[in-house]
Amino acid sequence: MKQQNIYIRLLKLLAPFKWWILLAVFLGFATISSSIGLMATASYIIASAALHPQLGSLFVPITGVRFFGISRGVFRYAERIVSHNTTFKLLARIRVWFYEKLEPLAPAKLQKYKSGDLMSRIIADVETLDHFYVNVVAPPLVAGAIAAGMFVFLWSFSIKLAIAFLIMFAIAAIAAPWFASWLSRGQGKKIVNTRSELNIALIDGIQGLADLIAFGQEEKHKTLIDQLNKKLSFTELKMAWINALNNGLQVLLANLALVVVLAVAIPLVNDQLLKGVTLAVLAMGTLAAFEATQNLPRAFQYLEKTGQAAKRLFEIVDSRPDIAEPTRSLQPQNFEINITNLTFSYPDNGTKVLDNISLLAPEGKKIAIVGPSGAGKSTIFNLLLRFWDYEQGSIKIGNVELKNIGSEQVKEYYAVVTQNTYLFNSTIRENLLLAKPDATDDQIKTALEQAQIFDFITRLPQGLDTYIGDQGMNLSGGERQRLAIARALLKNAPILLLDEATANLDPITETEIMKTLLEIMQDKTTIMITHRLVGMEHMDQIYVLHEGKIMEKGKHHDLVKNNGIYAKMWHLQQEILLMTQ
Repeated sequence: MKQQNIYIRLLKLLAPFKWWILLAVFLGFATISSSIGLMATASYIIASAALHPQLGSLFVPITGVRFFGISRGVFRYAERIVSHNTTFKLLARIRVWFYEKLEPLAPAKLQKYKSGDLMSRIIADVETLDHFYVNVVAPPLVAGAIAAGMFVFLWSFSIKLAIAFLIMFAIAAIAAPWFASWLSRGQGKKIVNTRSELNIALIDGIQGLADLIAFGQEEKHKTLIDQLNKKLSFTELKMAWINALNNGLQVLLANLALVVVLAVAIPLVNDQLLKGVTLAVLAMGTLAAFEATQNLPRAFQYLEKTGQAAKRLFEIVDSRPDIAEPTRSLQPQNFEINITNLTFSYPDNGTKVLDNISLLAPEGKKIAIVGPSGAGKSTIFNLLLRFWDYEQGSIKIGNVELKNIGSEQVKEYYAVVTQNTYLFNSTIRENLLLAKPDATDDQIKTALEQAQIFDFITRLPQGLDTYIGDQGMNLSGGERQRLAIARALLKNAPILLLDEATANLDPITETEIMKTLLEIMQDKTTIMITHRLVGMEHMDQIYVLHEGKIMEKGKHHDLVKNNGIYAKMWHLQQEILLMTQ
């Protein structure tokens, strides 16, 4: 993506706030104009006082000093409020915009990004863009307005003064920032990328801390974090030194401009083309005008930094979802699920995960898809949820092709319980309301009772308002699964999808959870995906999946008698169960 296109797109994001931006620029212009007015009128009074004039002749300048002194503070305060308010609104809009673009990409397109990298883009890169308006867009606009105003003001005295000022102002506003940009070239990109690498390392370290300790690799990972931290600190320190040099250079150029203006103005005074007291006005006014150039070197530096941050955001935003949404979403007449001759391979992987499979889940019936890990069971789950699109074969809900139903509408038909149902670091109530935001307390109570967790929650000191910690870790595995079941019950969708819903639970808890699940399967189209053969005798049909193919199908007792793959899985699990008792 070309760099100029990135900045054009960033400016388009600013478009809804253009009037606020113009107001902030005007207030910035008014602030510096007040500074110029204050310095000019104050110097006029001091210079005039040396000539012992009548006090009445200084009445207007004295009033001007009071006006400019007060107005400068008022304008500065107003400018800060407007500019920061605009920045916060812009950041809020960018966050919402980025999330809206991100959501359709999950999970297919986001799998190639590490969680730390995504976190860095969502937080650090978005926050970096707050500099785009405050430090990139506004300063050049204010400086341009001040340059134009001072040029007209000095031209009223002499065209030579105006040209001399404009040359020095251009050096300070363009040449010096370009020099700063040259010195810091590549540093903004390095800061953004290094910060991303550091975030990835930190999040990987936190998420995998137990494994790092178990394998004795915590010191190695700590060293990596320390190296990245030093790299980031060194780059930021280098930028700080460049900023310090820029500040000194700006002060030097401002004073040189004062000298140049005086050098041009003094001969005009000698030729009686200007009054002597005007020298002080011109000199101090020129010096004050250079306040507008102070932030321009930083603008050039932040231009690269914000451009790199925006590039990383646009890289994700510009990704095309793997799911093609239909022009018009169709409504199925019933909730039978019919999969016919389905073949699927994941993008960038030629291996067939599913190979010409067909299965039927009649409305209101319970089917199970069983098989060892890696057989392709969860892929069927992902395709039903429209996380990926299939190219060969057919998936229909109520005689409507799944591709002809919008992905958001499809998800309304499903209540989902997975092996690792995500629970947010919030209260029990808020986690339940994800399924049905307008649910009443009575509806929540009914769902909890059906999931057989209501009594446990009522014993908690804060009941439904109890915080359950990150990913619900304040609850046991069985309690988390029952809460996930209660959430599915609260949604009350016509299709129930269970993906390893009882995995990683102890046998007693698994049996209890399975009893609860069997109760809520009544009158729902249910597809249960599992490698653990618990409760299979209650299934209306069982499909045995192996290496992406349907190898067997039938009821539990028939499959056990056939002495095939299912029977071997069944006997093996029975032996393991006897050994653990």
